[in-house]
Order: sequence, then C-alpha cells, then structure tokens
Amino acid sequence: MPELPEVETTRRGIAPHLEGHKVTRLVVRDRRLRWPIPEDLAIQIEDQTFTSVKRRAKYLLMEIGGGTLIGHLGMSGSLRLVPVGTPPAKHEHVDIELDSGLALRYTDPRRFGALLWSREPLAHPLLAKLGPEPLSDEFDGERLYQCSRGKSMAVKPFIMDNAVVVGVGNIYATEALFAAGIDPRREAGRISRARYQRLAEEIRRVLAHAIERGGTTLRDFIGGDGQPGYFQQELFVYGRGGQLCKLCGGTLSECRLGQRATVFCRNCQS
Repeated sequence: MPELPEVETTRRGIAPHLEGHKVTRLVVRDRRLRWPIPEDLAIQIEDQTFTSVKRRAKYLLMEIGGGTLIGHLGMSGSLRLVPVGTPPAKHEHVDIELDSGLALRYTDPRRFGALLWSREPLAHPLLAKLGPEPLSDEFDGERLYQCSRGKSMAVKPFIMDNAVVVGVGNIYATEALFAAGIDPRREAGRISRARYQRLAEEIRRVLAHAIERGGTTLRDFIGGDGQPGYFQQELFVYGRGGQLCKLCGGTLSECRLGQRATVFCRNCQS
C-alpha cells in the first residue's frame, strides 16, 4: 500500500502539471472504486482550474472550482501524467484531461482507492478525526507519551493509529522503531517519555528521508512522475525477516502485530 512518503512523492510529481491548468474533460471508465466516483463529478470540475495540490495524511487534496477533489491511492492505486488520447490499459479507470494536452490518469487494479468531491474537505468524515501530521510542529514525543498512558496495546499498532499521528504505516513504523531501539511488541503505556522523544525524532527522520528518496518501491507503487521510489534499498528491517541485522549481525525475527507482519531485532530493540 502506498504510504505517506509515496503519497507525498505523488503530490510533488503531479502538482506542477495540475496547478494553473483547466480541466477540459473528465473520462470515467469505471466508477466502482472503494466508494463510487460521484455521478456529477464532471459537472463540478470540467472547465475549472486547479489552484493547488495538497496532502493530508494519505489523502491528496486537489483544489478546483471552489471545492476539492479528494484522492486516495488505496492498496494499489497510482496517478501519473500521460498525453491526452493515450489508449488506456486494463485497470486505468479515470482520465482528467487538461488544457496542457496532458491527462492525469488514475490506475487501480484492486479498486480500493477513491476519488471524491467535497466543498469542505477537512470536515469530510474521512479526514475530520485525523491526528497531526508527523512532520508538523504539532507532533512530538510528548504527544506520543500522553496518548499512550494506560494503553496496553503494542507500541507498533499504537503509532500506526491515525488518531495519534497520521501516515505512519507499516513500513515506516517498523523502520522507526528499529532506529529508536524499541521492541515493537512492547506495551505502549509502559514506554518512557524519553524513549518516546527518541521515537518521535526517528519517525520524523525516517519519513523525511523516504520522501527525499522518492518513497519505497513496492510491487504496486509508481510515483506520479512515472518513476519508482528508491528508499527500499535502504530498509533495515521491513521485509527482511530471517536475514541478518545490518547493525549487529544477528538474525532478524518476525511476528504479527495487528494482523501485520513485523520484523525486528531482538538484540538491537528492547
């Protein structure tokens, strides 16, 4: 699933091609995404100009015509620019044709993504209750510490809770916990303030570095510019269960937390 760095990479890739450009035509080949594409979407965006492309958590907020097109890439979705008239391949469900001669094409083999329309996107039910952005000043170790008090759940699913902080998905939670030296199985409520300060710093560092490296190349992800990310080759633990730890040389362990595969080092994390 594309995570925050992949979505931010997509935002940076498509924004220069959308902002200031008018939609000449909306082509919908299949409305059946996680939520059906609104029947009146063409009325809302055709002949309107994109004014900005922002991101909130893993949602893309494309402002146009007095409202916002809310995009989510789901499990396997991608957005890229193609010349208008490029024949669609299988699973290429939507084209937003622009006055530049390019079209923003949405591809989603599993159809778990979304393209929705809202006049007040931050009040939309999908966004209204989200926690702070991990790279914002609103997020720090003190927030993690306070939110974790009395929590018996493991720390990894705790930091993946979007009400605590947004966008810390499986890959980056695994990597940040390793960098902070914290066992992902530890109870969230039994971790000290000092260790949460370190964890918050590592979450910010890992995500910022992944964004600069273009996200993580997974089986289904391609960036908005058509290029894959390059962070995967720098992963220390995610997807490396049974391999040797890059720091201590021990064998990495694997377990399941919150129905997610979790890799960690018993020597480096406690």
